[in-house]
Amino acid sequence: MTTTSASAAHRATVYGYPRQGPNRELKKAVEGYWRGRVDAATLRETAAGLRREVWRQLADAGLHEVPTGDFSYYDHVLDTSVMVGAVPDRHRAAVAADALDGYFAMARGTQDSAPLEMTKWFDTNYHYLVPELGPDTVFAADSTKQVAEASEAMALGLAARPVLLGPVSYLLLAKPAPDVAADFAPLTLLDRLLPVYAEVLADLRAAGARWVQLDEPALVQDRTPAELNAAARAYRDLGALTDRPRLLVASYFDRLGEALPVLAAAPVEGLALDFTGPAAANLAGLAAVGGLLGKRLVAGVVDGRNVWINDLEKSLATLGTLLGLADRVDVAASCSLLHVPLDATAERDIDPQVARWLAFARQKVDEVVTLARALAHGTEAVAPQLAANRAGLASRAGSALTRDPAVRARTAAVTDADARRGQPYAERAAAQRAHLRLPLLPTTTIGSFPQTSELRAARADLRAGRVDAAAYEARVEAEIRAVIDFQERAGLDVLVHGEPERNDMVQYFAEQLSGYLATQHGWVQSYGTRYVRPPVLAGDVARPGPMTVRWTRYAQARTERPVKGMLTGPVTMLAWSFVRDDQPLAETARQVALALRDEVGDLEAAGTSVIQVDEPALRETLPLRAADRAAYLAWATEAFRLATSGVRPKTQVHTHMCYAEFGDILSAIDALDADVISLEAARSHMRVADELAAAGYPREVGPGVYDIHSPRVPEVAEVVGLLRAGLVAVPADRLWVNPDCGLKTRGWPETRRSLEHLVAAAREVRAELPGAAARP
Repeated sequence: MTTTSASAAHRATVYGYPRQGPNRELKKAVEGYWRGRVDAATLRETAAGLRREVWRQLADAGLHEVPTGDFSYYDHVLDTSVMVGAVPDRHRAAVAADALDGYFAMARGTQDSAPLEMTKWFDTNYHYLVPELGPDTVFAADSTKQVAEASEAMALGLAARPVLLGPVSYLLLAKPAPDVAADFAPLTLLDRLLPVYAEVLADLRAAGARWVQLDEPALVQDRTPAELNAAARAYRDLGALTDRPRLLVASYFDRLGEALPVLAAAPVEGLALDFTGPAAANLAGLAAVGGLLGKRLVAGVVDGRNVWINDLEKSLATLGTLLGLADRVDVAASCSLLHVPLDATAERDIDPQVARWLAFARQKVDEVVTLARALAHGTEAVAPQLAANRAGLASRAGSALTRDPAVRARTAAVTDADARRGQPYAERAAAQRAHLRLPLLPTTTIGSFPQTSELRAARADLRAGRVDAAAYEARVEAEIRAVIDFQERAGLDVLVHGEPERNDMVQYFAEQLSGYLATQHGWVQSYGTRYVRPPVLAGDVARPGPMTVRWTRYAQARTERPVKGMLTGPVTMLAWSFVRDDQPLAETARQVALALRDEVGDLEAAGTSVIQVDEPALRETLPLRAADRAAYLAWATEAFRLATSGVRPKTQVHTHMCYAEFGDILSAIDALDADVISLEAARSHMRVADELAAAGYPREVGPGVYDIHSPRVPEVAEVVGLLRAGLVAVPADRLWVNPDCGLKTRGWPETRRSLEHLVAAAREVRAELPGAAARP
């Protein structure tokens, strides 16, 4: 590639960057503040230091423009709600009294005030806090955070581009407030919201911002003509403002489709588009609308969501095509790098052969800079980087680590019958009731119990060699005994062993399956201060030996009540990992499902009568475009059934899902053919129970009655109210009582009280039911 006359215009940037710091300093500071060990001034100082460190690193790496405003103490959508003054009435007094404490109250709730609902950010595992809006919502601009952070970066001599969630996506992500009619459409508030954005833009211009990025990821989903018209109106009005910076409207995660002509025609100075995965279709879409001549295009050609090195020459070919479609082409990652770990060079324990295939956030920034240099100065300016990239890609393509002939032969031999239970649900349900002899409204938990500091220390001691395996296993056994004893005293009906041996519901299994690699420092934000280390799926998957049987058998030997076997489902094993991109996801899912099928069979053979295979990621992995969903749901539900369909009728198969919009996948939930499903429902006020009832869901359901992402303890009366609401939608003989999710992140005092209240509420409502005494 040779240098063009416009080459000097080509620049490198990113949309956002991981917030936590190299050693999760932000998590530690925020949690220290919650516990009273860190004061507000120290928290703010820590945050400011992390921001400065990131901006300097990005500039030193060669970025010409750094994003600001993407930093958050908890969630950027919550930050947007604060920016526009959309504070729920129940939190206004707390926010007025102390802005920081009020902010965290909205995120986590208090004993007296429920938090905002939480759900998944499009098809990622990041969770955002859902804005609550209604016809009486009054917006008011507060640009304090946005202006301060842009000013901090500019004070360092950097070109800062503030990043805001755009007004259309903000409203499309919002929901009616709890006391507002369910059919209220937040998008009807657009004309009320736009003047607030205009004020924020004016404030940022006054602070010196030359460009502002407005993220509109909701426009990559299927949108109605009315929604597209709203987007056109929004950017017509914002573009017409005179007191504003230049506007860069960004989308990511998929193709824009019918929204692309709308944004291309808008009176804004630039668009930022994703050109990876399904969003590669944006290239043809851009050509179809005649390009963006006279405008800036920020081209997301480096995958911001996976950890594999980019094919630089392929990206350069895409960029070469784009040069003729815009006045200025800059290079970026496809989305914020929030979704990948920080630095691959920190991983010392990964096979060096595999390590050269990996690119975390810092490496992706280097790739972006390399591509921008190639555009500006020609490929000869980056010849060493291109040669190293070619060698890394060839190493991966030819590696024996990625292929296992025995695994591939087994998946090829799978038949339709392998993914079907041998008996219809009605027969299974009768056999399970006779075998388990549970009362109406049986109580249980989702799986994990609090992970104490002692447990984490024991795992660290084992890794460091300070204790041997026998001492560690004795510590785990002691915790299982304590968890079983508590559940029996509390009166729960179906028990769990508490998962004290597990560091994470995906990583634990990945460490025992071939084909997976675990990282030591690959932390990624899931929500708030909750970070996970997604494993890397590099090769074909198989199970060398049992993974959970020992601990489940140990727990069952200590009680006469049934103890659930706990597994993570195949779709979630993919969704919460960095998956291989060199074969179809359906093939990888089938491999994982067969490995789990072996574990399910071993659990049943060991006497486990209830086996839960969690699939919380089934909804989040749903493609953003409706046209792509049928194929995904077909292989996703087949994978679950393949993992679970080898059991006898009397073995009860459970699954669990949480914090997602389930209405889009009700038919798929039915197609899983699980005997019992538990779902998040506390924050959404039992809405999912109504949705399942409306869809005619025929099996047993456990809508959550205890929000485990908040430190507040629900009172008995509150749980009773939720159960009575659930009984309106679900018959008593099919309703279970359980928390929303696992209890790993909670402390023991609140866990004890909450579960005792849950059991007391179940007993109170059970006593009101006709025939309750007659059921075993």
